Amino acid sequence: MKIGFVDYFLDEWHANNFPAWLDEASGGEIELAYAYAMIDHPNGGMTTDEWCAKFNVQRINSIEELVEKSDAIVVLSPDNPEHHEELCRVPLKSGKPVYVDKTFAETKEIAQRIFSWAKESGTPCYSASGLRFAQEYLDVGRDTVVNAVSFGAGRIETYSVHQIEPIIYLMGTGMTRVMFTGTEQYQSYVCEFNDGRRAIVSHHAWGCPFGMAVVFKDGSAKTLITGDTYAKNFAADMVNFFKTGNASVTHEETITGIAVIEAALKAEKAPGLWVAV
Repeated sequence: MKIGFVDYFLDEWHANNFPAWLDEASGGEIELAYAYAMIDHPNGGMTTDEWCAKFNVQRINSIEELVEKSDAIVVLSPDNPEHHEELCRVPLKSGKPVYVDKTFAETKEIAQRIFSWAKESGTPCYSASGLRFAQEYLDVGRDTVVNAVSFGAGRIETYSVHQIEPIIYLMGTGMTRVMFTGTEQYQSYVCEFNDGRRAIVSHHAWGCPFGMAVVFKDGSAKTLITGDTYAKNFAADMVNFFKTGNASVTHEETITGIAVIEAALKAEKAPGLWVAV
């Protein structure tokens, strides 16, 4: 199976690591064969040609040609979701399996619009945070958590997805409102669910691990710190999707996550007030 990468620029962490992850998870059955980028690296990294030479893939000069040649497509641009609409338009109308990297979209409205192209054309697709697949979360199981205090590094706009998606996996999609509770030193917000459950999300300086303290339905509690298991599990999930077209993350879950992040950024401008999701 030949995979094509579509990116804003290619010399970034996800594009640099996904090829080895997919090769190992597929036992060599999945080959990164093609790559397209809108621009060369803007800050002195490898150019598109240099990146393609390093990874021994063919540079393609249009998304249309890449989609035609590829058996499945990975749309990257992980730190620049503002380009996902443009990058996804052709792949999500192709009928071929498409994985779209985090963060899927900047707003709920855009997320719904992008997914509508896949629905109309019957294109199998999904998006996910890799940390959602950390073994620590998978071992807990879905719908077992009644409250969570999540923590991690990075700011809301880029890294909140790595906390929100595990919360959605463990607690469901019933978030209704968000309140910002952070300070100048760190960002933090409370998510309230339609049944009264709550999850707290907090963003700290680099060096802070990703994880959460959780309370279960039976009253017991546990702290879950994500290790490096997520990469292997995440890659295996993508490989299964490319082979079967069956996504493990629903569009509803992804759209809910984007809606929560959008609400959190609005709430940051009005600390202490609830903002609807």
